[in-house]
Amino acid sequence: MQRFLSILTALLALTLSAAAQAQTYKIDRSHSYLGFEIDHLGFSTTKGQFHDYDVTVVANWDDIERSGVIVTIKTTSVDTAWDPRDEHLRKADFFNVDEFPVMKFVGKKVEKTGENTAKITGDLTLRGTTKPAALDVELVKRALYPFGEKKEALGIKASGVLKRSDWGMNYAIPAVSDEVKIIIDGELKIAE
Repeated sequence: MQRFLSILTALLALTLSAAAQAQTYKIDRSHSYLGFEIDHLGFSTTKGQFHDYDVTVVANWDDIERSGVIVTIKTTSVDTAWDPRDEHLRKADFFNVDEFPVMKFVGKKVEKTGENTAKITGDLTLRGTTKPAALDVELVKRALYPFGEKKEALGIKASGVLKRSDWGMNYAIPAVSDEVKIIIDGELKIAE
């Protein structure tokens, strides 16, 4: 019995230790940006963003490769600063928001690429299709937030390139580029 209690105590200590190493952070949308850029006919770059989204990061600072991220975006919130284009983007040619109001990225693998950089690969579900996607991430800052409750905060920059045709968005290719650059500039605070 004593040996069993010793093993149980050791397992509990390991579990608590692993849990203590991981911290959960939530996006502060008032100080963040989640957007995209796409080439238009070779003449210009159309830029847009989403206003309604959530980002949760679980960071294991002792073993960063055991971290993860979930990004959830409401496709109805797309905004390119031109209403007729935004209405078209919400239709079946693009996001088809009536049928697929949410897209989601679940980062499953984190590979450290430098002192403050990593590549996160995972699954992007868009328009009912799930395919692999990757983001290059830079940790810009990790410190106590200087206002309010002084919680730990993160500043991150992330980017990646997707082929929209992989998710069935074939409209106007190649006039409008198949490749879309994804940009996230985020401020996250430790979750309660």
